[in-house]
Amino acid sequence: MDALELIRRYEKGERNFSGVNLSKVKLIGAYLPGINLWGADLTGANLAKAKLWGANLSLANLAQVNLTRANISGANFQQANLRGAKLHYIKYYGANFIDCIYDTSTKFPRGFDPAEYNMRPFE
Repeated sequence: MDALELIRRYEKGERNFSGVNLSKVKLIGAYLPGINLWGADLTGANLAKAKLWGANLSLANLAQVNLTRANISGANFQQANLRGAKLHYIKYYGANFIDCIYDTSTKFPRGFDPAEYNMRPFE
């Protein structure tokens, strides 16, 4: 699935995109609150400045994803792969990061402590 198809279907009211392949998709500034991307592959996707509040990204592969300046408040990232993700300047109030996997290349916002959110380092 490409960015245009996703946005078109979202604008028509569809919200469930579980398991879709969106690797390397460019959704810069996309307005997608409440979207369900459970188990989706977003490897290398660019979601900078995206509006994803209340989204379900649990079990999603977000390796190398760019979420710089995205609003992910209230989003569910439980058990997502955030290895190498860029999370600079995100708005994350109320987001669930329990059991997310990260590594030394994951870029967190200033003052963000992954241990406080029950995230797990990749071993």
